[in-house]
Amino acid sequence: MNNKSSAATGNDASVKLHPQTWRAVISSSIGNALEWFDVLIYGAFAVIIAKLFFPTDNETVSLLVTFATFGVSFFMRPLGAVILGAYSDRVGRKAALSLSIVLMTIGTAMIAFMPTYSSIGLWAPAGIVLARLIQGFSAGGEFGSSTAFLVEHAPHRRGFFSSWQVASQGLSLLMAAAFGAGLNGWLTPEQLYSWGWRLPFLFGLLIGPAGFYIRRHLEESPEFAVAERTETPLRDTFTTQKMRLLIGTGSVIMATVSVYLSLYMPTYAIKQLGMPAWSSYAATLVSGLIMMLASPLVGELSDKHGRTPFMIASSLAFVVLTYPMFVFLTGSPSFINLLLLQIVIGILMTMYFASMPALLSDIFPVQTRGTGMSLSYNIAVMLFGGFAGLIITWLIQTTGNKLSVSYFVIFGAALSLIASASARYVLKLR
Repeated sequence: MNNKSSAATGNDASVKLHPQTWRAVISSSIGNALEWFDVLIYGAFAVIIAKLFFPTDNETVSLLVTFATFGVSFFMRPLGAVILGAYSDRVGRKAALSLSIVLMTIGTAMIAFMPTYSSIGLWAPAGIVLARLIQGFSAGGEFGSSTAFLVEHAPHRRGFFSSWQVASQGLSLLMAAAFGAGLNGWLTPEQLYSWGWRLPFLFGLLIGPAGFYIRRHLEESPEFAVAERTETPLRDTFTTQKMRLLIGTGSVIMATVSVYLSLYMPTYAIKQLGMPAWSSYAATLVSGLIMMLASPLVGELSDKHGRTPFMIASSLAFVVLTYPMFVFLTGSPSFINLLLLQIVIGILMTMYFASMPALLSDIFPVQTRGTGMSLSYNIAVMLFGGFAGLIITWLIQTTGNKLSVSYFVIFGAALSLIASASARYVLKLR
């Protein structure tokens, strides 16, 4: 279970990588990118979706309901983690990954073609909720299964190859921000509300079939193929690995909070600071670019120096810097200052997130890795990601303090700091 040996072998240049390993990277990254692109696009266009599908006389109430719908889908993630994660441990990673991408594509199609409230009344918000529930269920099994699939193809370089999961999320953030900036800059408000907002969801539909085809033609991960399997991965996880599950869940919190903070920033900049939509999306685009380009580098370094040093340093930095950063931004709201804030968020987010998947794979043995990673990831995402926008909006509305967004981030960072330190000093993982 200790990852010292795997970290050590990561320096062995003589280890040859089979082309199948890179196919695994592509297949896992495609599904992960689709999952996060759908999530990020929904968040990025929350203001428009609120008016089209959840109209009320109060814009804040509409936005709260939209973020609540966004969050409700995350209740399905632990269920997807239980069913699809356990399915991947019993039957195989390949089967679980093929099923999850089909479900994701169905949810995306429903949102892309859903008539608005003005056309079909209450069926419109009900349809959006159903689509988000399907997406939440499929996403519940995606991260654990796809990350397990990656690390089991290259156990000697877990950090580097699992970091491509994070790089794909950076690509998703980049694309979501690009769609947000481009559509708000090129289309009139009437065009954007009429049909423009649907374009990124239609784009997401192009990813699904390609990902399914690639996944159907992959071989099973070598480490899983030769491992002794268990018929009760869920029971094993809860009976013999409770501490590992708790530490794993805590380790995911900061990754989740930082990503959803970056996701929330366009809404924050538009609604709280009165900044133009294009500038807020353009600043977010930079965070995605940093995450996409720097994640493999951080993953490679984590193979050599360990996962926890990067995660502990990032958590500490978020605790110390978050409040001053928001004081700086709210005191002088401008595109340059927002850009600087997003650069800092992007760097700290990548330091933490790119190290985290490999640490999770080190925490759980191969027999329960799909279940354990899926549960850890999705419990944290449900609590600290799905309702992040709702909690932050509610905090600002209740306190009347624009800086209250920082309290949520600091709380999450403190929890992950404890979890990362526990992984290092309790489980003896680097």
